[in-house]
Amino acid sequence: MPSKPRTLSICAAVTDWNTVEATDAAGGDKPALRRFNMTAYTGGAMALAGWPHPVVIDLAGLQVSAKGRPILKDHNRNLIVGHTDSIGVIGSTLQVAGVISGAGPVAREIVDSSRNGFPWQASIGAIAQQIEFVARNKSASANGRTFDGPVHIVRKSGLGEVSFVALGADDNTSALVAATAPGNRNSKEQTMTLEQWIEAQGFVIADLNDNQRASLQSMYDAAQESPAGDGKETVAAPNGTIDATQAVAQLRTELAAEAQRVSAVRKICGTNQDIEAKAIAEGWDVTRTELEVLRAERPTFGAPAIGRGKQSLDVKVLEAAACMSAGLAEDKLVKQYGERTMDAAQPLRHIGMRELVATCARMEGHHVPPVFGDGTATIRAGFSTMSLPGIMENVMNKTMLDAYQVSEIVAFSLCRAGSVSDFKEVTRYRLLGTGGFEKVAPDGELKQGKLGEQKYTNKAETYGQMLMLTRQDIINDDLQAFMDIPREMGRSGAESIDDLFFTLLLANPGNFFSTNNKNFLSGVDTAFGPDSLTAGKTQFRKQKAGPGTAAKDQKSINIRPEILFVPVEIETDAELLIGAAQIMIDGSTTKTKMPTDNPHRNKYQVVSAPHLSDTFYTGNSAKAWYLFANPNVIAAFELVFLNGRREPVIERVEAPANMLGMGFRGYIDVGVKEQDPRGAVKVKGEA
Repeated sequence: MPSKPRTLSICAAVTDWNTVEATDAAGGDKPALRRFNMTAYTGGAMALAGWPHPVVIDLAGLQVSAKGRPILKDHNRNLIVGHTDSIGVIGSTLQVAGVISGAGPVAREIVDSSRNGFPWQASIGAIAQQIEFVARNKSASANGRTFDGPVHIVRKSGLGEVSFVALGADDNTSALVAATAPGNRNSKEQTMTLEQWIEAQGFVIADLNDNQRASLQSMYDAAQESPAGDGKETVAAPNGTIDATQAVAQLRTELAAEAQRVSAVRKICGTNQDIEAKAIAEGWDVTRTELEVLRAERPTFGAPAIGRGKQSLDVKVLEAAACMSAGLAEDKLVKQYGERTMDAAQPLRHIGMRELVATCARMEGHHVPPVFGDGTATIRAGFSTMSLPGIMENVMNKTMLDAYQVSEIVAFSLCRAGSVSDFKEVTRYRLLGTGGFEKVAPDGELKQGKLGEQKYTNKAETYGQMLMLTRQDIINDDLQAFMDIPREMGRSGAESIDDLFFTLLLANPGNFFSTNNKNFLSGVDTAFGPDSLTAGKTQFRKQKAGPGTAAKDQKSINIRPEILFVPVEIETDAELLIGAAQIMIDGSTTKTKMPTDNPHRNKYQVVSAPHLSDTFYTGNSAKAWYLFANPNVIAAFELVFLNGRREPVIERVEAPANMLGMGFRGYIDVGVKEQDPRGAVKVKGEA
């Protein structure tokens, strides 16, 4: 199960830029402000750097500030082009309009090159706040479309800026630069407030100090008094006047340099917020910041770190080293701990249990003998620490989750996954086919809808086991061997979900698959093949709205099967049939086989499992096979998880008083129950 990306910037090149020649303002030497209109995003999937799968920005969750957004070049805050004054979502597109208000060479470069026909494109800069991962063979909707996995859908995001770029990605979008500006600079429509004027110059008001705000206020006042067509703005100064354009440029340069310094400091400090705050407040440069961070992060395993503010960082280094020793993939660990922590952990990548226990004890100021000996003193000291239990808990969780995620869980393909908030039984009502829109009477009264008479239940239960880190484990000094236990717990968690599902499926509770439910076929002609697949599909497609004989119950629900579920014994036959372009059938007047186009080609997703024919399960069969609907459309079976958490978890618990060790428990809260019999058809495959 792929993990979701952390919050990060989306820089999606998505817009073609087309230009139209703009004329100067009447009666002046200065060009009028040029307006632009663009379709900035058309709602499709994009291939973005740093993302493993295509990305879709859900426009319904795109948050746009009421203030105008900057228009930049190449997402560089120092390369100012203009600002927006209108942003809106129309249908499944993002529409942006604004003014090329930049006063520097970058804005002129955009306008001049556009006039010369250069095909500028645009790129939106946004921050992903809530991301949904759609797995392979699943689908989800956004922007009025359906996207097949694997794909990331950014359900919530914030628009930061829009940039001109030389190369984009979405050929369906467009932009237009207006031929003329609406009126001259001093017209009523072009008058800007102080805040709008400051933002148009590329400044962030919240980042300005009092002196900078005062300087910009003076420049703004002078700009309002300057006559139309005056190409030079001046501001009063103690010794005369200064060039306002030059003053703005100088102030912008100072702010840009400060922004670059702060950005570099934050990047160097990483998670060390104390050093970051001090470096920003005291104006440290990059060199001093790097030295202070290196001093703070230097491992001090030979002496206690209490009182020096380093304990939490040393714990992270130890934890990363223990993860490497347990055999976890380093590329994943880098994403979790960062390169700086991983570099510090590299010398300890083969740390054993003895060394881990002793280091945790020394780190918290406990006396540890220089020789391990029988281990009594070292183990007692390590077990009394705060850091060792936390490190072990985190490493075991990561090891268990890694094994869980690489284990195939067949039930996820066939069951709808739901969430419950407690362990009480929940009730689901049949909604499909319970009625529909009816003609509204002349008085405008709408008839009350009703829930279906049939209902289904489900509830979550807890499944788990205990795990002990004992004195013997530490003396044996094999961390990787100990981590095999949570690794097996991860695989066991995945297997337990499938075990619950197949136990229920093959037991056929309450004659779920039966002729009464019209979802069961048997007979010698039901052995898997083209004809029996046609018969099974036909049976599935003939499902009705309800079980009764009333007219409303006899409506067809028009649901198609999408999953062909077979035992491993006929898996190859199923794959060949679904993938073949042609099949052989009997001729109308002869028994000679005749080739014909395969009507089943690519119509179903083939899913197989050894559980179906495993003699461990009551009701097993190597010949029976199934057709399932998409469980998100109509679910024959449902899995529920407490608070929606699908993965098992390991927690630290108090060890019994008679045991020298640490206790841990691994568990998962899950339930499975049959739901709507119209969501699947079973074909016996024999008489």
